Amino acid sequence: MAAGAAVQGGVVAGRRKACWNGTPEIYFTKNIDNSRLVKMEDPQRAREMRHFGIALACFFLLVMTYAWQHFRAVEYGYDIAEMKIQRSQLIENNRKLKLEEATLRDPQRIDQIAHDMGLQAPQPGQVIRLDTALPEGSSPVMASVTPVSVVSYR
Repeated sequence: MAAGAAVQGGVVAGRRKACWNGTPEIYFTKNIDNSRLVKMEDPQRAREMRHFGIALACFFLLVMTYAWQHFRAVEYGYDIAEMKIQRSQLIENNRKLKLEEATLRDPQRIDQIAHDMGLQAPQPGQVIRLDTALPEGSSPVMASVTPVSVVSYR
């Protein structure tokens, strides 16, 4: 029997049951051939699926936009922290350079280096000040020639 019962006379697939468990269930196999079925199109179902797809795409775009903005904000936070560190380093370098400039511009240091090189203090008349203002009523001078004394290195 091809479509035989699974339970026959209290024996289940070659085993003996210990006790009665109620009404026996009988299963029959059915061979169903769906190859000749034609699917009918449901326009309302198609419209619902289209609306669902559009809503899902909009939701996806909304979530991706939020995630993109969030990650950009985190990235900007890291950039700001890095720039703050760089700014503090630049401020420290600027402070060091100003200190070095102040030590290099020290007149006593410059005078000592000049004496070490054998230079002497200028004689009266050797120094010409360029930052003095012109006397009132005089016209500006384009250029003037003044004699220069030779300074020799010892």
